Amino acid sequence: MFVIMLLLSLFFIRIPTIQLSYMDGSFYLIDNTFELGWVHSVEKEPWFETYERQGFDLYLTTTKFKTFGAGVPSTKEVIEAEDGFVHMVVNEKMDGIRLAVSKNAQTTLYTKNSEIPLYERVDDYDTIVIQVVKASLWNLLRGEKID
Repeated sequence: MFVIMLLLSLFFIRIPTIQLSYMDGSFYLIDNTFELGWVHSVEKEPWFETYERQGFDLYLTTTKFKTFGAGVPSTKEVIEAEDGFVHMVVNEKMDGIRLAVSKNAQTTLYTKNSEIPLYERVDDYDTIVIQVVKASLWNLLRGEKID
């Protein structure tokens, strides 16, 4: 009976997990935080956004960039830093992220232990969806995980 309950739990227990999905596949992040980085199309400078999973919600917590330009938030708190970047506190809840990926922008995902060039996983200008899902233990055990 214990074994049956254990096996059933693999299918029915759901855990909030960050999932990245695209046309040819998907993977789960083990970490609750990650950073997206790319080269800005106009400024030609690196841009980074840090995200954090809090329960079943995903938050854009901070952003950093080299120069102010089109599309840069102007009402957020600036954090003092000496690394050549402007750091801003954002703390906005996201329903998910639809990310157009390109080789030109070198779109990359960073975790505590990994650097994942997303532009190598999909064709130029394909979309990757990043969202918090309720993944079963079974899906987590058998799916690709990145830490």
